[in-house]
Amino acid sequence: MAKAIHIYFWKRESFLRLVLCVISGILLQFYFGFNKETIFAAAAFSGFLFIIFRLLPESQRFKFPHLQGIFLSSLLVILAMFLTWNKDARHHTNWYGNYTNDSSFLVVTLKEPLVEKENSLKAVCNVESVINDNIVKMVKGKMILYLAKDSLSKSLLFGDRIIMKNKLQSIKNSGNPAAFNYEQYLAFQQIYFQAYLQKNDWNLLKEKEKYGLQNILYKSRDFVLKTLDQYIVGENESSLAKALLVGYRVDLDKDLVQAYSNAGVVHLIAISGLHLALIYALLLFVVMRIPFLKKNKVARLLVILICLWFFALLTGASASVLRAAVMFSFISIGSIFNKTSSVYNSMSVSAFLLLCFNPLLLFDVGFQLSYCAVFGIVLLYKYINAWFYFKNKILNYAWGLASVSIAAQVFTIPLCFYYFHQLPLLFLLANLIAIPLSTLALWGCITLLVLSPIPIIAVYVGKIITVLLWLMNHTVLLISDWSFTLWKNVSLSKSHTLLLYVIFIGFIFWLIRKNRIAFKISLLGSFLFAGLVTHRKWNLYQQKQMVVYNVPKHSAIDFFQRNNYFFVGEKNVSGKESFINFHLKPARISFFANYPTKDFSLLNSPNIFQFYDSRIIIIDTFIRYSPLSSKIKIDYLVLSKNSKVKIENINAVFDCKCIIADGTNALWKIDQWKKECKDLHLRFHSVSEQGAFVTNL
Repeated sequence: MAKAIHIYFWKRESFLRLVLCVISGILLQFYFGFNKETIFAAAAFSGFLFIIFRLLPESQRFKFPHLQGIFLSSLLVILAMFLTWNKDARHHTNWYGNYTNDSSFLVVTLKEPLVEKENSLKAVCNVESVINDNIVKMVKGKMILYLAKDSLSKSLLFGDRIIMKNKLQSIKNSGNPAAFNYEQYLAFQQIYFQAYLQKNDWNLLKEKEKYGLQNILYKSRDFVLKTLDQYIVGENESSLAKALLVGYRVDLDKDLVQAYSNAGVVHLIAISGLHLALIYALLLFVVMRIPFLKKNKVARLLVILICLWFFALLTGASASVLRAAVMFSFISIGSIFNKTSSVYNSMSVSAFLLLCFNPLLLFDVGFQLSYCAVFGIVLLYKYINAWFYFKNKILNYAWGLASVSIAAQVFTIPLCFYYFHQLPLLFLLANLIAIPLSTLALWGCITLLVLSPIPIIAVYVGKIITVLLWLMNHTVLLISDWSFTLWKNVSLSKSHTLLLYVIFIGFIFWLIRKNRIAFKISLLGSFLFAGLVTHRKWNLYQQKQMVVYNVPKHSAIDFFQRNNYFFVGEKNVSGKESFINFHLKPARISFFANYPTKDFSLLNSPNIFQFYDSRIIIIDTFIRYSPLSSKIKIDYLVLSKNSKVKIENINAVFDCKCIIADGTNALWKIDQWKKECKDLHLRFHSVSEQGAFVTNL
């Protein structure tokens, strides 16, 4: 019986098999990086075997019924590998990086409106052409452009074209342990270079690139932002409305974003499938009350699809929004023909189409969280909702909402630990309050846009929205301030995360189907997970490490002993939460060092440190050294703040394993020290160029 159900499931959910093949191909290509020739050879070999199999007599093919499926699946895997290879812009002959040199000029177009940063203006640009010795080569590719602030740069608009000197710099990570992989994040968007331009490094061209749809989208977004700013009172409320409706988060207060994350409702200010579901529900409500659209199915479908996709594009077309847009599109089309399909098939079709369009979406955090959440809802909602039944409609609705939240959260827990190192424990309470408020606020914002030509009414609508958003903000802030809101500082590797999914899926399948094999798999996964955790604990017991961080213009060193850390650096930044969260906290979490301590096997006096058997000296000022008859043995010497010392003089006094230049030093000074160390055959490490210095002590 179980086998029959298994076979029936796989036959019915045909697209689930296809999307698994596509995912396998993407992962193979991403982790092994096969070249084009190898991929084509594999495709030719698989195709040849498939043709040979089809030419066999039917009686022979009947003996091996699964071979045809295996050959077709392998071809789909290989196709996914090729799509992944082809998505990399560097493999294209017209990629601009293949034609630039130090004397090149580039013509670029602003792909989006400029975003104002603290010291510059930033935009993603399309590179149109590269000019070498007056020869113009038409190219393609994207880059990030930073412009010094002045009257001309501030006047630039979306679609403006400029000619610039080649100031391209490769995008690199900080190299700090467990830090956000910014280089890979941009590589998934096919961005590999950035440029910082001063006023004399570029000129504005008269011709302006014309983007029809994008121009409409940006003008529409500007209208939305201005309308919300005009009628919604309060800076936090206005910025929240913009994030809620179109995903514009530039004005959002960082502390407020952190509070939403801590409370487990950050999905409300990051446009997701929930927003599109609310838009879809509102569209259905409206079109079914318009006589012409109610009677004309095709017209109704067109209106819904146009509005859905316009909203998806307006909000930036994130992975989760695209997933929802594709799914609701299929639901809408199916309703026209009175067809209902399996939810698993609908999910698989949307994933299949999105991954064929852009295979690298598979590595997008939003894509992963979105599908895991929907999978959890589809699989678990009806079982969780059946736990309780309330005769009171309000209580029953609240429990239904809670059931959705619990089901969605179950399959996102491992990803939350892996990517964010924390889990909101009060997500249920926060969602029960915030989702109804955000739903009313979202529909209110749309109503405000419709009624904005009538200022008298729009003012009152804006006040109602302001009250709703104020209430939501203060509720979230209150919940996030409770000490037991978060389970935090959790570090999981990829193997830990995969094992958690094996445990979760096996245990849930055992509960639902009473399948003993699933229970055994879950139990085995639990033992393996416990073994990995025990191994980590043993390594933690022996941990003694030093990290010299790569932090621009700042000195920052951590000493780790078991689960404690001792910070050495600038006192004015060590207490700044934003500084710690971005630069130091990821490393501390990865080393399981959750507790600062002053009771350390570490003596400082004031720039000389003894950590167990290792000696470390920090030089951050001018010191005159006289040669000694017998050198002082030290392990590491850290040069900081462009200290006016010569390596030759240091070498005459200290016998040192490695000299380290931290992030406070200028590049010209680092180059000078590097050359001196090379001449004296000394080991030298620059954190600005090589990333953080990490060593066991």
